[in-house]
Amino acid sequence: MSDITIIGLIIAVVIVLFVTNRVPVVIVAMLTPLALWATGVLSLQQVLAGFGDPAVIFIATLFIVSEGLEQTGVTAWAGKLLISKAGEDSRTRLLLLTMILVALLTALISVNGAVAALLPVVVVMAVRLKRAPSQLLMPLVFAAHAGSMLALTGTPVNVLVSNAAVDAGMARLGFFEFAIAGIPLLAGTMAIIILFGQKLLPETAGASMPSDFSKHARTLVEQYGLSGGLFQVRVKEKSPLIGQSAADIDMSGFGSLRLSGSQDATGATPLKRATLQAGDLLFLRGSAEEASDFASANLLGFRDDDKSEGVEQVLFNRNSGLAEVMIPPRSALIGQTVFPGMVTESGDLLIIAVQRPGEDVGNGHVKLQAGDTLLLQGTWKALDINLADPDVLVVNSPELVRRQAVPMGAGAKQAVVILLVMVVLLATGIVPPAIAGLLAAGALIMTNVLSVEQSYRAIGWTTVILVAAMMPLSTAMVETGAAKLIAEHLVSLVGGAGPYALLAGLFVLTAIMGQLISNTATALIVIPIGVAAAKSMGLNPQPVLMCVGIAAAGAFLTPIATPTNLMVMGPGGYKFGDYWKLGLPLLIWFFVVSVFFVPMIWRF
Repeated sequence: MSDITIIGLIIAVVIVLFVTNRVPVVIVAMLTPLALWATGVLSLQQVLAGFGDPAVIFIATLFIVSEGLEQTGVTAWAGKLLISKAGEDSRTRLLLLTMILVALLTALISVNGAVAALLPVVVVMAVRLKRAPSQLLMPLVFAAHAGSMLALTGTPVNVLVSNAAVDAGMARLGFFEFAIAGIPLLAGTMAIIILFGQKLLPETAGASMPSDFSKHARTLVEQYGLSGGLFQVRVKEKSPLIGQSAADIDMSGFGSLRLSGSQDATGATPLKRATLQAGDLLFLRGSAEEASDFASANLLGFRDDDKSEGVEQVLFNRNSGLAEVMIPPRSALIGQTVFPGMVTESGDLLIIAVQRPGEDVGNGHVKLQAGDTLLLQGTWKALDINLADPDVLVVNSPELVRRQAVPMGAGAKQAVVILLVMVVLLATGIVPPAIAGLLAAGALIMTNVLSVEQSYRAIGWTTVILVAAMMPLSTAMVETGAAKLIAEHLVSLVGGAGPYALLAGLFVLTAIMGQLISNTATALIVIPIGVAAAKSMGLNPQPVLMCVGIAAAGAFLTPIATPTNLMVMGPGGYKFGDYWKLGLPLLIWFFVVSVFFVPMIWRF
């Protein structure tokens, strides 16, 4: 059996496994190079080369950069800006702002990252404006697909296309060069959705809706009875409390006023020193009159003298947050004594309040029981680290809450600056893309925007492994002549009709495969065929590659075409057949741009 026949069989099996989805995508991808090695088509070094390919490294770093923007609340800020500017009356304005925002985010942080960040924002916006989520969520995803063609970083396919151009002996496609085709793609997508979307999309809402954490702090403050009864005061330079321990402060004579905790000057970390110093902060729980009398007697200053901030802003801000935990049965904490104002064993979290069940236990000491809930306050990093303890059940993940409710949080400025530097490096070509990505990822870790563990978790390993494992298949198709053979058959079918017919054929092939299997895997299979076909016809490979990239982005017809299509299926209440109704007109527009507009820019 010839190598070409073996490759044909492997491709057929891979496509069937992808379509049937009986075997996990990662396993199928890993078996592909193993099959090429076992059959002797490629050497061991060749089948493992993809895992060290610069394109794979670059794609992995983009996930880390995306996570940095999400973790620091940059995308939450963009979402809040969208809600504030969208308005309630104009459907057109709402859709335009939503699609422009997701397209711009996609160009910088990828389709998956942009849609995941804005999905809960758009759902909340739909509920607030009394609109069906189905009218907004599919436009969100489809605009993201179009936005992926605005920059090199929009999708892994763009990276593969740019590298393929270099391998074919042509100039690398620049960082913003994709936008020459991406802008008309996005403009046409928005026009079609605004003009026809309302009729082509259902009026539904899904059973599974993302939680809205935009008012999470206010909810917790009200539930634990802190509104109007918790005050934060700062120790002044001449306060008589300086040098005392918080536990020794005499609060007799001030009614029911109690000390509920002490923090260092940052207002984010519980006080770990034995005695108070100027600038330290104290939490006072009681009436406003009692707190004012105590502050006057001890030379303490209210942190917000103009009362512009509420309790939730004091406890819940860009540096620190709140988390609610429950004591589960058989927890090792059952029977331990706690009280409001107590610092946890780690020294990083402050217990603000304790309830059993649903009723506040007051300021005294209490032995924990199963079902008790505690309200904890600390830095976001401390909450993330310490609440992984199996002895407590976290009611709402601090990470999810922060991403929605804390726009432009700690580290946001560093993340934005690092992103801009990476974009400049990519746009100017001073360093290779993989180096720019590695520098950006490293800078995010060195500036403490992300930890090493968070960076590991941020990487979409399915995508990275898929690209790395499928690259040897492209190599095998080129080295054995399989790509050339398929290209010759394609040219014999459409070559007589000219180069435009070749683009049309490649677009249809890529688009059909892209609705059934990963568009990244599709691109890895079709790219060598397209390049071989272009060379056999004496054409410039660049328009062919751009055509394949656009066709891969046009994954509109099925919910299984991309993870983001599937992501909105539940919240939008969509059925399988809802996608093609709006997706088909968009795919036709993508066909027009790739076949007729692209050759006007990248000449044959």
